[in-house]
Amino acid sequence: MKKYFITGLVILLPLAVTIAIVIFLINFLTKPFVGLVTSILNQFDFLHKTFLFLTPDQIILYTSKILILITLFFFTVLLGVITRWFFIHSLIRLGDRILHRIPIINTVYKTTQEIIKTLFASDKETFKKVVMAPFPHTGAYVIGLVSRESPPECADKTKEELVTVLIPTTPNPTTGFLLMYKQEDLIYLDMKPEQAIKYIVSCGVIVPSTEINELKRS
Repeated sequence: MKKYFITGLVILLPLAVTIAIVIFLINFLTKPFVGLVTSILNQFDFLHKTFLFLTPDQIILYTSKILILITLFFFTVLLGVITRWFFIHSLIRLGDRILHRIPIINTVYKTTQEIIKTLFASDKETFKKVVMAPFPHTGAYVIGLVSRESPPECADKTKEELVTVLIPTTPNPTTGFLLMYKQEDLIYLDMKPEQAIKYIVSCGVIVPSTEINELKRS
């Protein structure tokens, strides 16, 4: 009974957390505008009808949230287009220079900016390769994600070509260790980063090879 309960919990808990986060984000994004949109929709008679188990008020509320989300999506796209325009781009560059001159804030801003550029703009191979790396000592291995080559100064000091590897922690992969290894010390795996993260988050319960075989059988 305990084994079946734990199996059911593993299935239901991530689903419940995902649903809760999605509902929170929807309410957070729509709450400032839902009153205005609801008052406008109240003027349409065709919405004042029941549908399945939904009351007229619920239909108006959910329709308002859907319209707000659609509007926010297109507004975000439009904002991205306008941002590329010269005037807006100049303002952003001015704000960027100001933030770079404010003590303490400039350190956080620069670091965040460099991380985002690295992940989404410069190197498409970042965190795409999965390796087994010796940690915390020789003879023991952990799953790691290859970031990129180490800083040139580190390679010059050691006279070796080094690779930077992120070692995520279990069960929270958003924290971890950043280590530098020689190429010959790493074992490259034929595994997707998503599979590696699942293995880490599940504390080794979800094994990538087993997961693939189960998908094939289904």
